[in-house]
Amino acid sequence: MKEDERFGTCEGPPQRPNASLHSSLKGNTMNKVLAALIAGLFATSVYAQAPAPVAATPAVTKAEVKADKTVVKAEAAEAKDVAKADEKVSKAAAKANAKKAKAHAKAAKKHADAAADVAKADPEDKMKAEGKADAKVAKADMKADKTAIKADAKVEKAVVEAKADKAVAHTKTVEKKAEAAADVKKAAGK
Repeated sequence: MKEDERFGTCEGPPQRPNASLHSSLKGNTMNKVLAALIAGLFATSVYAQAPAPVAATPAVTKAEVKADKTVVKAEAAEAKDVAKADEKVSKAAAKANAKKAKAHAKAAKKHADAAADVAKADPEDKMKAEGKADAKVAKADMKADKTAIKADAKVEKAVVEAKADKAVAHTKTVEKKAEAAADVKKAAGK
């Protein structure tokens, strides 16, 4: 069998019935879609335009200057509050590190004392001295760990308070900015 017999003739592209009707409908639909897109573009451009600029009266200009000063002052106050909060955190961290270092130094001294007590002990009392030394070392380690935990908790508390202080400062700044913008609108409305 030849290829032509199985699939028909291979001459030219396959023809669809009513091809001209389909292409004319397709073109008509595309024109409608294109027209709708262009109309939508014009409609959105009308609404997207900025309102006509209002002539700046002396009152509006004065209000804008005052608003700018208020915003700058509020931002400076916020920066000051943030710096203060960060300083509190760094002080708390430094204090905690000092406490932890002191506690570990005390524990190391207790370890050395316990080792010296074991070394001084008579051979028959060595086991008893080692038991006492182990208890002394465990107590010193526990005390140092407890001190470190409490110091870290104070640092965490300082961090939380600093975050709250920063949030309050930011809120105050946002409030001042909103008040300044409202004052400018009031002046423009007069």
